[in-house]
Amino acid sequence: MNKPRFHIVTFGCQMNRHDSEHIAGALREAGLEPAGDLDDARVIVYNTCCVREHAEERFYGQLSQLAGLKRVRPEVVIAVTGCVAENDGEQVFRRAPHVDLVVGTEAAAGLARLVESRIAGEGGRLCTRDASPDDLADAPSLRESPVHGWISIMTGCDNFCSYCIVPYVRGREKSRSMDRILAQAEEMAAEGVIDVTLLGQNVNSYGRDLSGELRFAELLQRLDTVGIDRIRFTTSHPKDLSSKTIGAIAASSHVCHHIHLPVQAGSSAVLARMNRHYTKEEYLQLIADVRRAIPDVALSTDVMVGFPGETERDFSDTLDVVHESRFDQVFTFMYSKRIGTPAADMPDQIAQETKQDRFRRLMESVKAGALRANEAYAGRAVDVLVEGPSSKDPSRLTGRTRTNKLVHFTASPALRHTVVPVTITAARTWFLEGRLSPRSDSVPMPRQDAATWEG
Repeated sequence: MNKPRFHIVTFGCQMNRHDSEHIAGALREAGLEPAGDLDDARVIVYNTCCVREHAEERFYGQLSQLAGLKRVRPEVVIAVTGCVAENDGEQVFRRAPHVDLVVGTEAAAGLARLVESRIAGEGGRLCTRDASPDDLADAPSLRESPVHGWISIMTGCDNFCSYCIVPYVRGREKSRSMDRILAQAEEMAAEGVIDVTLLGQNVNSYGRDLSGELRFAELLQRLDTVGIDRIRFTTSHPKDLSSKTIGAIAASSHVCHHIHLPVQAGSSAVLARMNRHYTKEEYLQLIADVRRAIPDVALSTDVMVGFPGETERDFSDTLDVVHESRFDQVFTFMYSKRIGTPAADMPDQIAQETKQDRFRRLMESVKAGALRANEAYAGRAVDVLVEGPSSKDPSRLTGRTRTNKLVHFTASPALRHTVVPVTITAARTWFLEGRLSPRSDSVPMPRQDAATWEG
């Protein structure tokens, strides 16, 4: 008898992709198997994001297209989870009556059981946002890659930035126990995982809710000994990046010298309205402290333009910070209202054409800075973890350095999922080009089954 199959469509951040891997693992443990596409699936799960309006509208657009599928195949179970499910609740049914399950972020650990009952013909349409007694991060994981993995170290956020919906849909900060995190890392190391990213809305505040003090530096120190070659983390809040954490990164053998440190804006006045709890000067001093302790660090950031009340002088401060910080990568956004956040009701909302003009000028500065940062790699030999064929040129391989630089080079596809030495031959704005160095003793890592997601 063929097992029912599932397909997961994921929107949003790495946290959602990580959650999808655990949802997939739980569904497989319940007796289902991954499906390659929607048409082959008995169960369709949308793991959603509402942090930005575009992702939310894209989700609802795709969801509406399933109404016809549901009419032809009424036995298909359609489930919605993630941030939109948490935020919209029963409203999902009003916009998409063909949905069977709406499961909030804290209830997602129970999604597999609810799906099982619907396959068995039990129960009707259900919306639940009640917290599950189980932790989704403890569920089995069906990873996208045999050599990359994510570990959730905490969920939720206590910062309540005035533009951000996350605390309302993910709840308050809740750290996982260090022992559980270390055990999960050890299991991954035993399975051959090379590269692990620690996830949390604000990883720097890890442990504060457990012991009243920040313990992220201690966690990094202990993870450095478990046998995983590359340890990354995201996201860091500048106000909680302590000297202990900076020192732990500098002294480690396996924590990568790449820090994503969202600044959001360069103006102290705008930062205050954003409720970010640092000034322009404090952020620049933090960048200087990081570079002094970790000279080869690669820094990335998030920058938003057009926040309510932003003046031309405020925007000029943002350009100053981007220039002085010498970021390797900048993720840029135009502010958009998220209903339910304080910023949505602030006066002096910025006109769209002004946002677009500032965004264009910001991108000019970002591109110039990214190219300068990449040019420093020309002629250098770097270790690259090969991800596979390039999506734009399948005849070439693509992979990442320890500092998270994307590298394209020509070599045998058999090197996928290995670490190889590459000499950088050219710098481009968003990536590096290189050639495989003569020495290569890499051995392909064992493959494992993986589910397929979109988003």
